[in-house]
Amino acid sequence: MFSSVVSEAAASMKLVDFSTATIRDIQALARAIEERTGEPVIHLEMGVPGLSPSDIALRAEQEALANGCATIYPPNGGIPRVKNAAAQFVRAFIGVDIDPLCCIPTTGSMQGTFATFTALRHAFADFARQGKTEPTVLFINPGFPVQTTQCEVVGLRYIGLDVHDFRGPALVEKLDQLAAENNLCALVYSNPNNPSWVCFSDEELEGIGRLATKHDFIVLEDLAYFAMDFRRDLSHPNQPPYQATVAHYTDNYILSISGSKAFSYAGQRAGICCIANALYHRRFPALDEKFGVAEFGNFYANRLMYTMSSGTTHSVQHALAALMEAACDGRYNFLADVREYGRRAKFMKEVLLANGFYLVYDNDMGEPLADGFYFTVQFPGMDDIELTRRLLNVGIAVFPLDTMGSTQQGVRICTSFFADDQRELFRQRIEIFRKKNG
Repeated sequence: MFSSVVSEAAASMKLVDFSTATIRDIQALARAIEERTGEPVIHLEMGVPGLSPSDIALRAEQEALANGCATIYPPNGGIPRVKNAAAQFVRAFIGVDIDPLCCIPTTGSMQGTFATFTALRHAFADFARQGKTEPTVLFINPGFPVQTTQCEVVGLRYIGLDVHDFRGPALVEKLDQLAAENNLCALVYSNPNNPSWVCFSDEELEGIGRLATKHDFIVLEDLAYFAMDFRRDLSHPNQPPYQATVAHYTDNYILSISGSKAFSYAGQRAGICCIANALYHRRFPALDEKFGVAEFGNFYANRLMYTMSSGTTHSVQHALAALMEAACDGRYNFLADVREYGRRAKFMKEVLLANGFYLVYDNDMGEPLADGFYFTVQFPGMDDIELTRRLLNVGIAVFPLDTMGSTQQGVRICTSFFADDQRELFRQRIEIFRKKNG
């Protein structure tokens, strides 16, 4: 169908080996195929929100600009309105009390995690003088590949553990072993997980929290897909069930909350880094010696955020604050629209499973996974690189798990750009794929 064009376009872009391709490489290749054929590619490769943002955010940002905020630098640690709104939001939807001081807006969660890795690199810089091995970040995989790139940029050693074969007590036991063998400064995971959509249980999170305290490492909990475990209704403020979190079980945590997915505000690059109260005020001798600021949170806000961007865009802070305020007041159900991702996933899974595919990460400790933003599939007899290429040959762009720290073979499916009017085209192309490869 598209096979000759795929080969030509990939060769021209020097993407002969898809195992080295980034998500944006695959997207660029899919766009090139569309240009050469005049036919649409079904884009399932990019984790970019595909829904319109709420008018609440748009009005708040417009009002802030009209009131002159564009002429004023925002504070490094955020304007009071967004810091208070974030603390209220965390209390209402996670059930955790965090001081507004410890809630720092960032230019998307990407900047938040980069700042966190930079802070860890400097805070734990004196490990060698203490006779310890190099500070190490442990990623629970599969995961967002850019985060490992961020570690490489700041010079942090990292290792990974594929969650596929480790759940429940087995996960906690394996993490304990890895923490004992490596000098961990941080543990990183997303919950729900990108790309598997695995969601950790309270039992697992309690175990992770216990290990964080025992081994004195910091848990970076990436909540990019906040409350999007649609098996439970997490949309009602100040009442259970809440978003599951390690914050109930340790003081060594940082929560990274994104405005991109749950709030559909990706283009404005809005996020919040919520540092545990005790960690914010924890003093690190290495920070004091090099920067004259020993307090972790103070260093984060007034050294890192200052040197990276002098704070987060002023008007965007008002937009994010308005969304969180409305959610906490019950005026805005931020999950109502994004449930569409779950409906799309349900349809696509049904088509794929009916045509010989199977789920790679297929359960949460025996319970079916939620239908959400991502899921993972494989087709018998292929590795993930071959499957990526052969799906492109029928006009479907996906992303191989090989590049996301997974030890399993398969591809990530993202539901965000899938439209209702593509349903029949998707079914037809998957049926063509099966006839060619079944």
